[in-house]
Amino acid sequence: MENQLCKLFVGGLNVQTTSEGLRKHFEQYGELTDCVVVQNQPLKRSRCFGFVTYSTPEEADAAMAARPHVLDGNNVELKRAVAREDAGKPEALAKVKKIFVGGLKDDIESEHLHECFSQFGVIEKAEVITDKDTGKKRGFGFVHFDDHDSADKAVVLKFHTINVPFNPRVLGASFSPWIIFLFFVFFLAAGGLAVSCFVLLQNLLLLLSANGSSWICSC
Repeated sequence: MENQLCKLFVGGLNVQTTSEGLRKHFEQYGELTDCVVVQNQPLKRSRCFGFVTYSTPEEADAAMAARPHVLDGNNVELKRAVAREDAGKPEALAKVKKIFVGGLKDDIESEHLHECFSQFGVIEKAEVITDKDTGKKRGFGFVHFDDHDSADKAVVLKFHTINVPFNPRVLGASFSPWIIFLFFVFFLAAGGLAVSCFVLLQNLLLLLSANGSSWICSC
């Protein structure tokens, strides 16, 4: 998944800029595995944008940190490249610092969002949205970054697993009566196989405390 963070979109290029010129400028920040200025094939001329792909996300980060870039007299735009199927969406070229996070479980708090997404950059605010009348969590939230590239990196990866520390009280509350009943029926039927029952209980606890995955988009 990290390979998705290695490819950068370069917009606003001078019509005279070539792939070689693009490479010469951006290879100062790291090793490039691919570099291309996109051409209008029928006209045989530049479409004034291109892509550079670094060998590691850290090298791409270095290029992003060096913004703004001036190439052949043009102040060019640099963004994380999105997947081909998302390239036509309006938000693909938007510069936003706020992302929407959906699919949140009830036990996820704002600090869990902050811990998960701080790997992408400095966070100004993370919030889990609740119903104003009931106070019940609505299953989504928002993360506000201080830079649009941090938001772009999180969105490019799309799906994230948010780890929540084990809480015995929360886990205990998740046991429904039928689960407890079935466990003891099995325990009695197994007779003296207490060890097997103990292993089953361990697996059941792990299953019930499994972390959830959340999906995100820019907004």
